[in-house]
Amino acid sequence: MAGRVENKVAFITGAARGQGRSHAVRLAQEGADIIALDLLAPLKFVTYGGATQEDLDETVRLVEKCGRRIIARQGDVRDLASVKAVVDEGVAEFGHLDIVVANAGIMIFHEWQDVTPEMWDYTISTNLTGAWNTVMATAQHLIDNGGGSIILTSSTAGLKGMPFLNPYTAAKHGVVGIMRAFASELAEHNIRVNTVHPTGVLTNMHDGTQPLIAGFLERHPQLGGMLVNMLPVLISQPIDVSNAVLYLASDEAHLVTSTTFQVDAGAASY
Repeated sequence: MAGRVENKVAFITGAARGQGRSHAVRLAQEGADIIALDLLAPLKFVTYGGATQEDLDETVRLVEKCGRRIIARQGDVRDLASVKAVVDEGVAEFGHLDIVVANAGIMIFHEWQDVTPEMWDYTISTNLTGAWNTVMATAQHLIDNGGGSIILTSSTAGLKGMPFLNPYTAAKHGVVGIMRAFASELAEHNIRVNTVHPTGVLTNMHDGTQPLIAGFLERHPQLGGMLVNMLPVLISQPIDVSNAVLYLASDEAHLVTSTTFQVDAGAASY
């Protein structure tokens, strides 16, 4: 079924690498042009490095290899004006906007007593406020285009409590609330809003947090079962999530809105 999003335009945050890059390439393979945003700066409190300009350039190369156009810019999802500037530039170039993927996020692993107010604020502003800013910067463009699809990246931690991820779990639950609120208000404009909920995904984020998680589980082995998938899968791949994003972005999902779409190997139910 080639061309499932043919001639559509997608805006993707956190697009320089990992899931964001995978989403950009998968949508480009099916005919979409891409507006890409990433912070391109060091991240605070995390155990993995931030994306670089070279990472974003590689996303550009891969999208163009698919024969599609791309505008890729630095931007900060915590700043509504920053997001809006990139979106507006892309729409001015491509003429319209059809798909929005609020993918940018960070993950800070700590035992609850070691979480500081600064860690809490940084996580909430990036993962929750960032998702809200992304919708606020794009919704009017979708309305002007007669409708579209908004996909917000949540997590297994957006559906159940997860150890060592207190601010992250709160933010990802909040993303579900944002999704449901926007889905109800934007439905009259033929705009669908859904969340996608991955289990662990093999990205820089995953690689950078594994040693820390192992140490926590040595001290709290009884919590290990909360990090297990139902299916015999240790880790998923970015393409697994991208295929779900493609479906939600496509006309195949024209009646799908206000849903929590799990791509989690059963982790949220286990």
